[in-house]
Amino acid sequence: MRWVWEGLVAFEHRGTGTNQERAAADWLRSSLEARGYATRLQRFRAPASWGPEVLAISLALGLGGLFGWVWLAALGFYGFWAYFSGWPRPWQGLFARTRSQNVLAEAGEGPRTLVLMAHYDTAKTYWTYDPKRVRGFRATFLLNAALAALAVPAAWRGGLVGGVLGVYFLAQAGLLGWRELTAPYVNGANDNASGVAVVTELFLDLARRPPAGWRVVLALTGAEETGAAGAEALCRSGELPEDAWILNVDNVGAGGLHYATGEGMLAYYPYRGALVEAAGRIPGARPVAYRLAYFDTLPCARRGRTVLTLVRLEGGVPPNWHWPSDRPEAVDWAAVEATYGFARRVLNEVLPSNGGGNGAGEGLG
Repeated sequence: MRWVWEGLVAFEHRGTGTNQERAAADWLRSSLEARGYATRLQRFRAPASWGPEVLAISLALGLGGLFGWVWLAALGFYGFWAYFSGWPRPWQGLFARTRSQNVLAEAGEGPRTLVLMAHYDTAKTYWTYDPKRVRGFRATFLLNAALAALAVPAAWRGGLVGGVLGVYFLAQAGLLGWRELTAPYVNGANDNASGVAVVTELFLDLARRPPAGWRVVLALTGAEETGAAGAEALCRSGELPEDAWILNVDNVGAGGLHYATGEGMLAYYPYRGALVEAAGRIPGARPVAYRLAYFDTLPCARRGRTVLTLVRLEGGVPPNWHWPSDRPEAVDWAAVEATYGFARRVLNEVLPSNGGGNGAGEGLG
């Protein structure tokens, strides 16, 4: 398991659409093929960063409020709500200006499908992720959401409030522009080389003796940090049946282990089905209704699919989240191994035995 993590953290970063992300995908593919598993790259278009679209939304809110253009403020508010709820947006293709790729491998066959998912790309940093401020990330986000909603009636009424809100969102657009020009990518030893290590090891375990009647898919996704674009491309491709089970692992290199019971920054999507139920029966992880950000499971949960995400949190946030300190020396390898052990127990609870039973069993031996 550690070989996967060490291979990924050797890259300076794995930012969406960069040469580093492509090289990391090629390395993952060749490493799996060297172990005897056929792989392929699923290519798709994606934003290189979430910044430009959110910047455009801030501009719409700012100009709408400043000049009393209600239609523009309303468009900005819709864009804010839709973006942070994972909804499709008519203009989002305009921001998908780069190419990314998912690394896919399969083992076993049968009418049922289990997907083991983790993203290998890394994020740019931003001032809101500073460890001194990050525990207020959710409160800051909700304040922005409330002000975005207020921008529409303020634009309608005009006057001082509309002007102040306009200046606020224009200043926010300026900060986002500065981020795009200057912010570095982080190494991503925790987010999410740790998760890739766990799901790859789970896949290799299952691939040696696939559970009877199950097709097991390893999905290492790109562009998670720019809107879960890789998971969206996989869900939209039609390659996964609607009854597929999806186990996602993200940020598990430090902190206390949690299993998400649902997610959504604005619109909220509860998890349902055998995976989250099994996680609740097994000691070792705490439940969390995850409202801080989104996972790769968001496009799948929005479609009502059976999903589960495992994450480690410290004070309600992933340690070293999107900050330059997300480096190999900050990862507690014992936490990664413990996450792997918990995930094994979840899968053993829900998969048939290798002998081909129909109920819960020892699916990982």
